[in-house]
Parts: sequence; structure tokens; C-alpha cells
Amino acid sequence: MTDTIRAGVIGFGLAGRIFHTAVISATPGLELAAIVQRKGDEAAKAYPHVPIYRSIEELLADASIRLVVVATPSFSHFEVAEQCLRADRDVVVDKPFVLTSEEAAKLIHLARERKRLLTVYQNRRWDGDFKTIEKVLVSGELGRLVTYESHFDRFRPQPRREVWRESGGPGGGTLFDLGSHLIDQALTLFDKPESLFASVRTQRDNGAADDAFDITLFYPRFTAYLRATMIAKAPGARFTLHGTEGSFVKFGLDPQEAALVGGATFATPGFGTEPEAAWGKLYLENAEPENVETEVGDYRGLYANVRDALLGKAKLAVTPEQAWRTTRLIEIARESSSQGRALPVDFSGQP
Repeated sequence: MTDTIRAGVIGFGLAGRIFHTAVISATPGLELAAIVQRKGDEAAKAYPHVPIYRSIEELLADASIRLVVVATPSFSHFEVAEQCLRADRDVVVDKPFVLTSEEAAKLIHLARERKRLLTVYQNRRWDGDFKTIEKVLVSGELGRLVTYESHFDRFRPQPRREVWRESGGPGGGTLFDLGSHLIDQALTLFDKPESLFASVRTQRDNGAADDAFDITLFYPRFTAYLRATMIAKAPGARFTLHGTEGSFVKFGLDPQEAALVGGATFATPGFGTEPEAAWGKLYLENAEPENVETEVGDYRGLYANVRDALLGKAKLAVTPEQAWRTTRLIEIARESSSQGRALPVDFSGQP
């Protein structure tokens, strides 16, 4: 089809392999046209008919590639995204966007100058559980929301210090990794909080990077709690919402990532669908607890939106300004944790 957008992915680690090449390949209107893998032959084996390059420059030499995905380690996101924007390509950056709000602002200004699309891969807006939360809130069944809790708990008690994300170097740690998702989801639902209190810490023995955080976002009439840890053998609820008319509680993680890692595809029957045993429960006064069917998750929604935005058919769902806000909240969370006090949330520097 003439509207097909050719896309290249830079990086073939977990992000490039599971969250980008697999999703792009399954999204109508997008063509996986190139992959940059500096070493190894995993990409060539997975995609034998896709050109594999050893450098970014080789990819950018192909003028037919319009969309470039930055799926490299977080510490390189700014440099690589800048290079691609200066080559007049539209750019998707894997989360976290970049390491500082200053870097985020520079990329946003550059994208505007070059008139290029710039977005961040916040795929968990297309998690089935998050889509269900949005539906529950819109229904009004909970009444006025009082408490929102969002947990991302894992059990990996032994740190992998040989991996860049856990080595203690720039861009690593759980706050950048999982915090990017939880903060983006909270901002999507509730927009800017008035203030923030955070504890960012390392819980595991011999850990070199932060592996746990608790962030409290204060809104005028309710509070949002965001939490992640790598030491939770019995994970807490993924979402807990309390309102003046009832509560909603949902355990378990969206199944898409595990399915893709396990070799499933978006064409696999039941992909993105949760069994009834994993559905959340709605608790209302004078009523029996009610199972709420989890919406079907589909990461392709993000890339479909990018496609439509490039074709002028839709507004961009994950804007770079939103990504700047998430980056800024991560900065404020670190400041709050180091100072041991709540801090006001100031977005006045947003580009």
C-alpha cells in the first residue's frame, strides 16, 4: 500500500526484540525495513528478510526509512535520538525518554525545528489492566476517588551487576525503568499533581542501582501511590482504587510481555486476553463483589497511533511534552528522596 511507512529499529536487546520489531511487524501500515545490531546475529535469524546494519549511519543512509526507533540503552537515548532528528527522521524513543528534563527539552525543540514527529514508547497505556482502570474511572461507580495505588512488583533478589541497567551506571535503576511507566500512567489519568514525596532506594544485597521506590503524588482531593520493588515474592495488587462509593482491586500483570517473550505473536488466539481468574474485582456497598472483565491489551495501538499521526489522520497520543513531564517527575522524585521531604511539582520549564 502506498501509505506504508518504512521503519528502522536501532538496537536488538529485549526492547528492540520484544517491544519494537515484533510490534512494528504486526502493525498494518508499518514495514520493518531495517535493524541495527552492532554485534551478533540474533536479528538476522529472527528477521532473515530484513536488512541488518552494524551502525546507525548505515541505516540513516537509506532515505526510504522514515521512522526510526531508538531501542538502545537509556544512557544513549539523547545522543541517538538527536542524530536521527538531525537526519530528518521521525523518531520513537524507548522509555525512559532521556535522563534529564534539559535533554528532553533540547530534543523537543530540535523536533519542532526539523518538523519531525517525536514520541516515547509508553506502551503500557495499552495494557489491558490500564485500559480497564480508565473504564472503571469513567463509569463513576467508585464515586469520588480518594486513593489510587499502582504497584509493579517483581522478585529478583540477586542483582545482575553485569547488565547495564543494574550496574550503577547512568540510565539504570528501577525508577527509570518501571517508574517511567507508572508515572506516565498517573499523569495520563490525573495530570499534574500539586506536590510529591518519594523514597528511592536499593534494597538488594550488593545492589549497585536503585531497585525500589515509593512515590506519593498529592492532588487536591486524593492521593496517588506509585510503588515498585524487585523483592516481592508475593506481589501486591497491580492496581487498588478506593472511592466514596466503593473499591476496585486488580492483581497480576498484563500478559502481553510474557507472551511475546514466550514466543507468541499478536496473531496467536487469545493474545492480550486475561483469563477470568485474573480479572479485577469491584466492591460496592450493599453488593456482592463483582468480577470486572479485563479489557484486551494491544501494544500495537501505540504504533498504530504513530502511523496515523504521520499520515495526518490522528493526533499523537504520547506527546514529547508529556514525556518531558514524566522525566521532570523522575528528577523531582530523586530530589525528594535525597532531601527526605515533599516537594512542589513545578512544570514551568516545559518546552
